Amino acid sequence: MTRVTNLGFPRIGARRELKHALESHWRGESSADQLQQTARELRERHWKRQRAAGVDLPPSNDFSLYDQVLDTALLFDAVPARYRPVFEADPLAGQFAMARGYQRDGLDLHALEMTKWFDTNYHYLVPELQAGQVFTLRGDKPVAEYLEAKALGIQTRPVLIGPVTFLHLAKTTDGSDRFALLDQLLPAYAALLSRLHAAGAEWVQIDEPILSLDLTPQVQDALRHAYALLSHATRPKLLLASYFGPLGENLPLATALPVDGLHLDLVRAPEQLDDVLKALPEDRVLSIGVVDGRNVWRANLDNALLLARYAAGHVGGDRLWLAPSCSLLHVPVDLAQEKQLDAELRSWLAFGVQKLEELRTLADALDGSIDAEPRLQQARDALEARRRSPRVHNPQVAAQLAALPGDAASRRSPYPVRAQVQAARLKLPRWPTTTIGSFPQTHEVRHARAQHKSGKLSDADYEFFLAAETQRCVREQEALGLDVLVHGEFERNDMVEYFGEQLEGFAFTKLGWVQSYGSRCVKPPIIFGDVSRPAPMTVYWSRYAQSLTQRPMKGMLTGPVTVLQWSFVRDDQARSQTCRQIALALRHEVLDLEAAGIGVIQIDEPALREGLPLRRSDWAAYLAWAVEAFGLSAGGVADTTQIHTHMCYAEFNDIIDAVAAMDADVISIETSRSRMELLDAFVQFRYPNAIGPGVYDIHSPRVPDTTEMVALLEKARGVIPAEQLWVNPDCGLKTRGWPETKAALAALVQAARQLRAECAQAA
Repeated sequence: MTRVTNLGFPRIGARRELKHALESHWRGESSADQLQQTARELRERHWKRQRAAGVDLPPSNDFSLYDQVLDTALLFDAVPARYRPVFEADPLAGQFAMARGYQRDGLDLHALEMTKWFDTNYHYLVPELQAGQVFTLRGDKPVAEYLEAKALGIQTRPVLIGPVTFLHLAKTTDGSDRFALLDQLLPAYAALLSRLHAAGAEWVQIDEPILSLDLTPQVQDALRHAYALLSHATRPKLLLASYFGPLGENLPLATALPVDGLHLDLVRAPEQLDDVLKALPEDRVLSIGVVDGRNVWRANLDNALLLARYAAGHVGGDRLWLAPSCSLLHVPVDLAQEKQLDAELRSWLAFGVQKLEELRTLADALDGSIDAEPRLQQARDALEARRRSPRVHNPQVAAQLAALPGDAASRRSPYPVRAQVQAARLKLPRWPTTTIGSFPQTHEVRHARAQHKSGKLSDADYEFFLAAETQRCVREQEALGLDVLVHGEFERNDMVEYFGEQLEGFAFTKLGWVQSYGSRCVKPPIIFGDVSRPAPMTVYWSRYAQSLTQRPMKGMLTGPVTVLQWSFVRDDQARSQTCRQIALALRHEVLDLEAAGIGVIQIDEPALREGLPLRRSDWAAYLAWAVEAFGLSAGGVADTTQIHTHMCYAEFNDIIDAVAAMDADVISIETSRSRMELLDAFVQFRYPNAIGPGVYDIHSPRVPDTTEMVALLEKARGVIPAEQLWVNPDCGLKTRGWPETKAALAALVQAARQLRAECAQAA
């Protein structure tokens, strides 16, 4: 019988139960025991739900209170010295200090740096290591959760991040070679595997997604060395899991490693199956990911069944496992909750539970069950209905794109010319201060939005409320002394969803949440058809906010690549084409903002780096269309209009040419958690335009003081001319409260004033 397995299940809960429990605990409203009880209830519910969907071997240890990479660091005692006092007194408080920072008991601790998990929209915390790092097995989370499921009568496959991927994801604070720590790390892994074996685990899933990357000979040797050593440990059978792309040149390595099974992503790379089948030893299990773990579209089960039958013909049904392409962390939990979606659109979709049911259908069909055929036919009918639906295609969009001039993606003049006329118009001081866009989305803001959405608050009353919040936000910024203001975005639920709700070709869920990091969840729109803008989206509130002040007011937009990356994107046309459609819609919005008198327009592209393909050979094509899409959205404005963009939690060294080619007048980037390390790319490249290195980590409740911000800006001034520098937070402020926001922004403004005074004295 063909075995159905799963690589990971969404941990947040169908109704974001984990988010609510975490935030209640952080506010001091619930105890650690209550938080852990919610976690246990979620794990039990998820294991039972997977079994009910037809999964023979669900995962364990895929659950995390915050982040699986942080869990791995804690498991092997990779706790930086600054967190030790908190961690030793209270391990849970220490865990959250590493994730969120800590500012009490005489301690002032920065959070760990955070960045994107491969090319997804999930963020992980970057472990900090150093030469001579000592790893020891501390705690028993993987064993305890395995035994927790076992006590429920459910046999699971514990999931571990592999040792080489863990080192790849980490950084060393002293510049030493992190892979030189492998021999110190492997005994701790061997000890953990031995404990899992003793607990009764038959299989362990060990994730090495770096196998989908371009690997140096050093890293390839590290993989060989690691698994040669672990092969001698007393351990369960090991399923080596690779996902997010093809094995490529790593295929001979992956198939030769001394493990008991290999998982492949056949959604992103179906072409690799033949070569793997030729290279895979006869005693290995083959797990094939034939249902997309990263998108919400119903699978083409006939195509998946062809792959499965082909694989079964080579390895036999007893050695073939069916699975999603990757963990289901990246999709919502259950489509059954989406009662408000129309029946046609619902029939095209599959969330986490439905994807597991699709796998069960495939396994049943492969095993010859006659019950599978009606389910296969239902899938065929849904795919054909989607292909034929008039909702999907809009010929006018294609005509508008074809009519654009050849230079539509370029500004009229080079940056030095633009900078002069913008300076004359805006009359900003040196070290100009601004924020990234959003201001605190308080309980009152969220409550009013919910009341309006449910019909309990009239349109007029809701607009009155938003106007009052916007006015308050403008007055607070003026009082703080910020130079370029924002309207606060109180009318917006999410930086992508808000725009998608006003664009044609998008659909929305009610409970389609996925985890971005920690307790931060997003509800990605679903792009099902051609994208167009029927009416202006942001002009009303930008114009209103500008009418309240004499200072420049930024119009705030989410860029085309980010809208694409942070949505569930249609899979029936090239992503580049969908991105151009979004860019065209935004171009119309930018021109309308300019016509309304908005002289500074920010087009955020935090997702540009995360969309970079994992293989370097694919970069040039992606960056070409991504940069062109940004240029298409911004290229129509006059030289006097200042275009900003914002990027966060990304390494820029590899793409700095493309960042410069975007030709934004000002780029703001996240640099506070990295202590300005991310500026290195801009320095080496001699980035010509203005840049705002973030000096306030808004993802942490910690409030930095003026001295700290000045020190960061001095560090920035040491490598970038002062006349190019802006002063701003790392990101939008929607997740913070007003007291901490005002305190931090007051320090930010004071830091800028102090540096202006120093520059004036030096002159």
